[in-house]
Amino acid sequence: MREVTKTAREIFREKEDLAKHVISLIKRHAREIGETIKIMNFCGTHEWTTVHYGIRSILPPNVEMVAGPGCPVCITPAGDVDLAVEAAMEGIILYTYGDAFRLRGSKNPFSLQEAKAAGADVRVVYSFLDAVRDAEAHGRESLFFGIGFETTAPSYAILFESGKVPRNLKFLSACRLTPPSMKYVVDFHEEKGLFPIKGVIAPGHVSTVIGASEWGFLPKEYGIPVVVAGFEPVDVLLAVERILRMISEEKPGIEVEYRRLVTWEGNVRAKRAIEKVFKVSGARWRGLGEIPKSGLVLREEFSEYEIAGRGSELVEKMPPGCRCADVIVGVAKPSDCPLFISKCSPTNPIGPCMVSSEGTCSIWAREGERRK
Repeated sequence: MREVTKTAREIFREKEDLAKHVISLIKRHAREIGETIKIMNFCGTHEWTTVHYGIRSILPPNVEMVAGPGCPVCITPAGDVDLAVEAAMEGIILYTYGDAFRLRGSKNPFSLQEAKAAGADVRVVYSFLDAVRDAEAHGRESLFFGIGFETTAPSYAILFESGKVPRNLKFLSACRLTPPSMKYVVDFHEEKGLFPIKGVIAPGHVSTVIGASEWGFLPKEYGIPVVVAGFEPVDVLLAVERILRMISEEKPGIEVEYRRLVTWEGNVRAKRAIEKVFKVSGARWRGLGEIPKSGLVLREEFSEYEIAGRGSELVEKMPPGCRCADVIVGVAKPSDCPLFISKCSPTNPIGPCMVSSEGTCSIWAREGERRK
């Protein structure tokens, strides 16, 4: 019997009908609630979806969507960049991802891009595995600048765990954990007397690793509903609808909208690898300062891969005039920053939120009028 498949037009029509239905539910819930509701979409990819598809423009006036600190490049301290640049300028081969290449530190040369222009051997790689293979081939002293959240950490941990990282390749950990930063942002709003966050769209990719259960502190301790969502526009709309429904029913909890990938417990194998290789520590987030239990550093068994100078004070200040710190905690829009577009742009990034494709300022700048 021949399998019957849906055409692209039929699939599109189904999604369009679903979106219309969800939007009508969002409007109904918003009317029932009445008061203003601030929802934070933690992840940079969720912010891209929100801006690219103009989701803010179709939300009711009393539903506000704000961006969160879900861009690992944006929150990497300038001091970590300084360490990477210094190592490169001393003749060490430096590996990094493309979106960290232009990230500015606090000293001249200000970025790895500038260091490379000054003669340093800086190599942009797609993965840690690429750096491992290259370092093993040439045998020279080298360093990997390890930026990322829980989605990236397993790719580091598995190679360390399996003994495949050559001894000539050191590791600078700028790995950060997302739930502690979300707790920081909620507390920040409360301590500063700001309009509170009343709903959270949790990051889908991160949650495939850590599991939906890691967001349980939000409804339990703060009464904030959470939806772990995927990245299509319908996913984001469904997340907003479910958050509003929980608020309307006064039943905050956790829902997994992204069930096609996210489970309650997450990826157990990946989490075990992270725990075996890394230990949790306090960590600095650029513009925010130190957040307890929000970083990953190599365990003592792998200390030979650490670079010297990690004990020095790390700078996390933003460039003068930059409001990236306000943007990533949801108290300012990119357009509120005096540097936005006029001085800081995707082709000339000054603030860290303009560097990465996941940075809110970069998204708003690239998407132009769709952000409104």
